[in-house]
Amino acid sequence: MLFLALGHLVLGFAPENPNFADHIAPILHRHCVTCHRPGEVAPFPLITFEDARKRAKFISQVVQHGSMPPWKAEPGYNRFHDERVLTPGEKATLKTWAETGAPAGDLAKSPKPPSFEQGWRLGKPDLVLEMPAEFLVPVSGKDVYRCFVLPTGLKEDRTVAAIEFQPGNPRVVHHALVFLDRSGQARALDQKDPEAGYGTFGGPGFLPSGGLGGWAPGNMPRKLPEGMGRMLAKGSDVVLQLHYHPSGKEEKDKSRVGVYFTPQPARDIVGMVPLLTRDIRIPAGEKRYQRHVEFTTPEALRVVAVTPHMHLLGREMKVRAITSQGKEIPLIWVRDWNFNWQDTYMCREEVAVPAGSKLVMDAWYDNSGDNPLNPSSPPKLVTWGEQTTNEMCLCFISIASRDPESMRKVRTAALRQMVSPAMLLQILSGR
Repeated sequence: MLFLALGHLVLGFAPENPNFADHIAPILHRHCVTCHRPGEVAPFPLITFEDARKRAKFISQVVQHGSMPPWKAEPGYNRFHDERVLTPGEKATLKTWAETGAPAGDLAKSPKPPSFEQGWRLGKPDLVLEMPAEFLVPVSGKDVYRCFVLPTGLKEDRTVAAIEFQPGNPRVVHHALVFLDRSGQARALDQKDPEAGYGTFGGPGFLPSGGLGGWAPGNMPRKLPEGMGRMLAKGSDVVLQLHYHPSGKEEKDKSRVGVYFTPQPARDIVGMVPLLTRDIRIPAGEKRYQRHVEFTTPEALRVVAVTPHMHLLGREMKVRAITSQGKEIPLIWVRDWNFNWQDTYMCREEVAVPAGSKLVMDAWYDNSGDNPLNPSSPPKLVTWGEQTTNEMCLCFISIASRDPESMRKVRTAALRQMVSPAMLLQILSGR
């Protein structure tokens, strides 16, 4: 019976008289309780019938709106691991259940909620990097963005198959991004700030030499395919950028990152190619300001992940490749950008982009008073920058290559077009 009900939901059909035990609990278990359980970042649990019953209408509303589950990549425009997407049948079932009074059904037959492993999901890490001190999260106020410098102490280059982030306090840790720094700039920023870590918004305050991925509630750690790895150069610092959301009481956090090295040096190195522009001047009141970025890759690419990034005025970003014959290759499309739900999207299968193709990024911004996330009231002119009131236009494209020279050519070609000569020299010299 349960198998038949699940089949209908996947195919897009909804039962006429859904109840919690037979129809709603399986949906919540698959898509919601990872975050909506005690001790996690969501504001309330959705474990029991009573948890769900009293919020039935609200659940239906946020699901129909698309704000929950939090997944911003447009379905069908590329395919990604760990997609948090409800089927049409699941959405319809939640709506009907709420409209018919949220019946319980036979609660004795409700499936058990999923169990969650304690400790490291990928097993014992090869290297554990922990924040040097606890950070005190304020009781209330605006969300806090903080970077923490974690020296690796590596004496030789290594390749990384995966990272696993463990929030020290899941009640307040909203998401994490993991950058690499070989320049020492992050350490200098840390030394200038008297508190643990240093304050930041948007980027980490410096141009990273690389990155190891990110984490958001509901994300599962995932190793790169066998033979692939991200380069972690000797002497590098890991820079952990955390987004904290105040919980209403004083909280402390001391998060950590587990690093898993490849058993052997990776044959295919995964590196990041940035699509970006600093040419941003968004007039006050402009509702649909657009930036367009493109470059022609001199080498064939194997895309394995994408990481889009804008600030609070961002509304939409579309990234694709266009071959010399005019064929469009989807990479990612975020129609409803929200700074609070950033992610690194891992492709289910690597995307082949032929040499001579254009990588194209279009981004749109809303600097009007109608944008509830606009940090300025009334709206003001907004330009590129690191601060809350600034904006960015950036997407990191993670590519795999067995040829370091090919990787260097692609990265250099992108940077020559998109950054100043002085910054290009700084990037290529590793400073």
